[in-house]
Amino acid sequence: MILKDAPNSKNNGGAFGGINRTVWFSPKNAPPKGGDMVLTDSKVKQAKFKAKDYKLSDGKGLFLLVTKAGAKYWRLKYRFLGKEKLLSLGVYPKVTLKQARKATITAKEQIEQGIDPAQAKKAKKAERVQAQTNNLHFIAIEWHTQQSKQWSEGYTGKVLRAMERDLFPYVGTLPIDDITPPQLLTVFRRIASRGATESAHRLKQIVGQVFRYAVATGRAQRDITPDLKGALPTPKKNHFPAITEPDKVGRLLNMLDAYQGTETVRAALKLAPLVFVRPKELRCAEWQEIDFDTNEWRIPAEKMKMGVDHIVPLSRQAITVLEQQKLITGHWNGYVFPSAKSPRRPMSDNAVLGAFRNMGISKEAMTGHGFRAMARTILDEVLGERVELIEHQLAHAVKDGLGRAYNRTSHMPQRKKMMQRWADYLDDLRLQADSTNVFVVNFNQG
Repeated sequence: MILKDAPNSKNNGGAFGGINRTVWFSPKNAPPKGGDMVLTDSKVKQAKFKAKDYKLSDGKGLFLLVTKAGAKYWRLKYRFLGKEKLLSLGVYPKVTLKQARKATITAKEQIEQGIDPAQAKKAKKAERVQAQTNNLHFIAIEWHTQQSKQWSEGYTGKVLRAMERDLFPYVGTLPIDDITPPQLLTVFRRIASRGATESAHRLKQIVGQVFRYAVATGRAQRDITPDLKGALPTPKKNHFPAITEPDKVGRLLNMLDAYQGTETVRAALKLAPLVFVRPKELRCAEWQEIDFDTNEWRIPAEKMKMGVDHIVPLSRQAITVLEQQKLITGHWNGYVFPSAKSPRRPMSDNAVLGAFRNMGISKEAMTGHGFRAMARTILDEVLGERVELIEHQLAHAVKDGLGRAYNRTSHMPQRKKMMQRWADYLDDLRLQADSTNVFVVNFNQG
């Protein structure tokens, strides 16, 4: 602002000693046009809502919109390419008067450069959204949600817990395409350092699948996990303990038949070698899954490790065990092998393991999972059954000659014959073991 002396013949006795002072404003300090009043922090703070929305102008197109609901919004009115537009600058008090004025200056500079501030704001928001949806955590959860439709509930939770515990806290917020092999190696080595080498390798496989999903959806250039080949120690293969020698199998079966525990646990022990499903699948069997008309046990996908429906052909011997068990638990129409504490819960895994221990069978000799290895070995090496039939019955990931994945009904007639032959063979082993008159067996010795 510039003060300039000017003569005034009509007012020689004015406040300035007979001199009028004409006030000239530079463009920078010029007052707002149209009678607008420049805002202050106190004016903004004290602005009250009225019956209708109203505006408080700060000049240069910036104004505060005070709504009848009491909210206060910063707005900037501007013209771009001949059209009048409105730009939202935020909400008071989160955005202060000073910040609103700074945003106004930035917007004016963009206009001078030929940039529409509103479009620039949308582009910046889109970049933030893209950054959030391109990080490893977001993509991994998206992949997990899609894949879980094919998995069992247990496996779904297991994969998510592994990522939440060992992956997301370290590289989850990083854009997936910015992650480097050394960064992933640090993550996997951290797991291996606590003695969980197998867990480290499993997580590496999971991350590889996430990266391949990101590549397929256009958010990553390539899967970088193959670059880590050989960088992690090789995990030791710990197979489930199992009894696979036919003579020992016969003696084991006789011990299971003579188990002195509850009827339900004994029934589970007798059925386990006949169906050789996974322990959890056996424990969680429900009567509604057993079809006595077709002699089939139909296990739904959500209970299976691979997330695929599975059919277990039931031999005559298996049907006999189930019919006897139905007299005990069938009236509940729930679990075939319920918990001793509540019929609404399945029998615990410790029930079978505890039965083994009570019979003097150590965990180094046999586990509930060992019946699968027993069947896999003897069906192949002794009975000479086709490997693909065995693998199908074990519900392993099997593909046919055309690359099609495992189907629950594949080779069903042949599998039914195999399961009956298996049950008959186990009966023969029982009889052979009986003839030896050996009742005390140490399964830890060769």
